[in-house]
Formats: sequence, structure tokens, C-alpha cells
Amino acid sequence: MPSASPRHSRRGAAVLRTSEQVAVRRIRWTLAIFAVLVLATTAKLVEIQVLDAADLAAVSERQRARTIELPATRGRIYDRDGDVLATSVQAATIYADPRAFRATETPDGLEVPAAAAAGDVAAALAPVLSQDAATITERLEEDRHFVYLARQVAHEVGEEVRALGLPGIGVLVEPHRLYPAGPLAGQVVGFTDIDAQGLQGLESVYDGVLSGTPGTLLLERAPGGLDIASGVRELSPPAVGTDVVLSLDREVQHVAELAATMAMEEYDAVGASIVVTEVGTGDILAMASTPGFDPNERGDEDPSDRRNRAVTDVFEPGSTQKALTIAAAVEEGIVAPSTTMSVADNISVSGSTFTDSSSHATSQWTVTEIMERSSNVGTIQIAQALGPEQLDAYLRSFGYGRPTALGFPGESGGLLRHHEDWWGTSLPTIAMGHGVAVTLLQLAHSYGTIANDGVAVSPRLVRGTVGEDGRLSPVPAPPGERVISTTTAAAVRGMLEEAVHGEAGTGGLARVDGYRVAGKTGTARKPSEGGAGYSNQYIATFVGMAPADDPRVVVAVMIDEPWPFYGGLTAAPVFAEVMQAALVALRVPPEGSGDDLSAALQLAAEHAARIADAEVAAADAAARAVVEGGPGLVGGAADDRPAEQAAGVADPP
Repeated sequence: MPSASPRHSRRGAAVLRTSEQVAVRRIRWTLAIFAVLVLATTAKLVEIQVLDAADLAAVSERQRARTIELPATRGRIYDRDGDVLATSVQAATIYADPRAFRATETPDGLEVPAAAAAGDVAAALAPVLSQDAATITERLEEDRHFVYLARQVAHEVGEEVRALGLPGIGVLVEPHRLYPAGPLAGQVVGFTDIDAQGLQGLESVYDGVLSGTPGTLLLERAPGGLDIASGVRELSPPAVGTDVVLSLDREVQHVAELAATMAMEEYDAVGASIVVTEVGTGDILAMASTPGFDPNERGDEDPSDRRNRAVTDVFEPGSTQKALTIAAAVEEGIVAPSTTMSVADNISVSGSTFTDSSSHATSQWTVTEIMERSSNVGTIQIAQALGPEQLDAYLRSFGYGRPTALGFPGESGGLLRHHEDWWGTSLPTIAMGHGVAVTLLQLAHSYGTIANDGVAVSPRLVRGTVGEDGRLSPVPAPPGERVISTTTAAAVRGMLEEAVHGEAGTGGLARVDGYRVAGKTGTARKPSEGGAGYSNQYIATFVGMAPADDPRVVVAVMIDEPWPFYGGLTAAPVFAEVMQAALVALRVPPEGSGDDLSAALQLAAEHAARIADAEVAAADAAARAVVEGGPGLVGGAADDRPAEQAAGVADPP
């Protein structure tokens, strides 16, 4: 066989080398492409795992995690003896995750069908929650991750829902605010919203103390809204709120509210308020206003019924003011209880004539008799000797013209113009308790100063708080401020005692069996709603203290538009009933009971049982006074009249 030529051999070798080169180039390109892919993948992994790790983790967590806030159990509110006025009970709250009722996609594009039809789940829940199925369906179809279906329902309802085992539906335990005493002290205690935030009264004032700290519940769910069995479930339990202990006495509060309600009915009044304070401490034992409301059943009541009128509403104090006018004059050494004055039945000041409630010959009366008879003319004469500047200063020292230190929401400071802005008739009218306005708490506070030997102690509603250790942390006692001397205070109490127990006293119906009472009646005409002049409606008041020689309790009563309208006929008997209950609650023995406390309390209980009879007698006396002697005359004792009537501007109705 002939051998291959050299030329053919070289051509074959070249072809072989070319094939090898192509293969090498292909391998190199393949390796290059692979390297690029590796680098790109590595870069993406670095981006995902390092650069964007936190953001992507957050996105993932948002897709599967749900944090639910767990409300803290709100602290309780107690009365002074530990009776519960407000507490929180465990209730069931039903919620849903609407994602469970719509189809979704996973991040890799995999479609996840709905866990259940919203309509079917709503139909199952409707009879249990007592709701319309269509309404529930609308909630289940909302574009949200969490919706409430029912808040704070009975525990049994929650158990029924749990037993249904419905996908996307959950049950939480949530505290529900409850007021075991119902309407008792409702305007004082106030109430919260459904999220346990204080809205009114002491619930609002002490919201930060009572609220506690909410907890959290972290859950993990699949894209369809179903729970992940092995997912994270972290619970941070809430911290319970601090308990608050009030100065209120539940029994005294009950009697005060009952007495105010009965006064409205008996005297056809539009409202009534009562304040009871403990002398020396400033503790408010009762603060009642009617009409009232039940914080457990809010919604249908008149919003004004929620108002604590004893601190928000003002009125002219009428003749209860005379005790402060005379106290100022005694303190200044202008008069003494035994000082005799010539008192006519009328006096002219700046062109206006002021009269006593009944005509009488010019008489020589002591200051005590002026107080006892509630003489307008005698009080004006004392005020003229005192002067506008001094009268203004003393009224402000007694607490007029500014809110008390109570700090209650909406508390009014009353109305008292500066003496430089007084008119010619301001001195006589203000001296008698007209042309000035106060809250019932301010009036009780001013008499509390007289009862406390001339030292003013700010009123308080809270005695302290109770923490986790179960011990009471008392609120610091309010400081005292001397307004009048001990001697002056004792002298004024003696005169006020005659206003109740004296033969000509206007407050005879305020007497309490077994105790000496010191107090004063008041009657004032209400300003017209338009703001100009006075209406034909009246405010009747009585404020006093007992026992007169060593007072322990002050009670102030205001009745809005009663008939008969005089304080001595309407407010005085209400005062007697409430004062009796307060003295028994504080275990104050009646006079003549000696050292036998049990016998004293038994006697006090017997006295309390006779209160109903006294009220009937008071009503009969009022009827006789209107029919036989005309309004204002009880057993020959004349009550005071409003300023316009005293000035001859208007005739008694």
C-alpha cells in the first residue's frame, strides 16, 4: 500500500489541532459561563443572606407572624372599708384572621386555597354571637389580618366558639370592667371604654395608676391564615394595675343617694345633691347627685345624668352664706355673738331696699339672734361694718372663687367677682349669699373649716393605693390652713346651733335625735336661662355639722327646684336623715350615752329607725306652713328670701 504523502499528513495534523482548540475554547467558555453563574448566584446569596437579610426576614415575619396586645387587668376601686366599687372580670373576645377566607399565593408562586368559605363560618358563628350572619361575613372578608367579631362577651360564649373549631377564628381572654354596686357613686367612680381606658370620674383621674401594663401574644400562621403547629408562640403576660381606695363610705353613700332620690320625688324637684365630709381629715364620705346612672348600662341615659353636680354645677348659696359673713366680722373683732344691734325690717342701700322675710318692729337683737332668725337686714349691717375688701378676702379664704384641691374632672371654681368690680348693691347681696355662686363641695368645705376650729383642710376622695404586696400606701394628708381662730369658730358654731335648736331658728327640721346640730338654711332664686335676671325657680339648701360642740361630720344638701322651695322645709329634713347615717357609720355616740359604746350604737340605731317618722312629720309641717301661714313660716320662724324678694323687687310666689 502506497504511503501517505507528507502534504496529507500535515493537513490531518492541522485538523486535529483545530478540533482540540475548539474543544478547549468550548470548555473555557463553559467554565466562564459557569463561573459567572456561580458568581451571580453567590452575589444573590450574599444579597439575600447578608445585605437584605434583615429586610427579608421582616417581610417573612410580617407574612406569618401576628402580635396581639393583651389588655392588663385594671386595678380595683374600693370604698374606705374595702367594699368593691369597680373591678375587672374575665370575658371572652372573639377575633378572626380574614386571610383564612381568601385564596393566597406563597412567595414561590404556589396558590393556597381558602381554609373555609366566609359565609359558612359566619353562618356557624351567627347564633352563638347573636349577630347577623351577613354582618359577620362582611367582617371576615375585610382586607386585614385581624378583626374583632365580639368583644367582652360571656365566658360560656367563648367556649362555644372554641368548640366549633372554625379555621381563622380565635378566642382571647380579655378583662371586662364591672361595677358591682351598680349606680352607687357612679358619677364619682366614673367608667371606662371597652379598651379599659378611663373616660370619666376617678376612672379617668387615676387611669395611669389603675391601667397596669398590657402584655403581648406572638403567633405564627401559614399564608392561609392557619396556625403553624411548630411555629413561634411567645407570651408576655400583662402587669395588673394598682388598686385605689376611696374615702367614700358605701353605706353613707347609699343613704345619701336614697335621700336625694326621695327628695326629688317628695318635693317634685328636678335634681338634688348631697356631700358628706369628715371633719379634720377632709375625707368625703358621700357625694351623691340625682338623677344618676348605672355605669354597667350606659347608653340610654341623659348625658347630664353622668355629671357629678356636686362639683360641676354652681348655685347661689343663699342664707347659708350668712355664717361666713358673720364669722369674718367676729374674727375682725367687729361683733361678738352677744353684741346687740338695732335691726329694722328693711334697709336701703344704693337705691335698693332690702327686707327681712317677714315684717317686724325695729328690734334689739344680738348677733346670735340675727343668725338664728336669718335676718337679712342684720347681716347687711354687719357686712357694712366689715367692708367689701374684708368680706371678699374672707370668702376667698373659705374657698370661694377657686376649685378645691380635689382635682375632679370638670370641677368649677364658682363665681366671685373681685371686690373692686362690685356694684353698689354687691356688698349687701353677697353678704346674704346672692350675686355669688359656689359648688356644693365648696359650701361643705367652708362649713368644714368652721367645724375644724377654723382650719381649712382640702377635701379628698382617695385615701391611698394598694400595690402587689397588698398593703395600703396612704395618700399624704392634705395640709391645713388657718382661716379663723379657734375662738371664732366655736362662737360661730354656737350661733349656728341656735339656728337649729333655738325657738326662732329656721332649721328646726334638721335636728337629729340624740345630737346637737349646728347648721343653716338657705334659699336662692335661680338665674334665668338667658343670663339676665332671675327665674321663678329656687334652690333650697341646708349645710351643718354634728355634734355641735365637737363636730365629726359636715353634711351639705342642695335641692333643685323643690316645692315648697324653702331650705328649712325641704333640705333640712334630708340633712337630718343623712347626718344620722353618717354619725352611726363613724360610731359617734349620742349625747347622754356615757362610755358604753354598744349602748350608744344601739341608741343611734333606734334613732335612725325613727327617721322615716320624722320625714312624714316634716312633710306635714311643710303642708301646714303653705296652707295656714304662707310659704316660709314654720312654727312662727321665718326663713330667708332670695335677694330680689328681699330688695322688694319681686313678691313671693
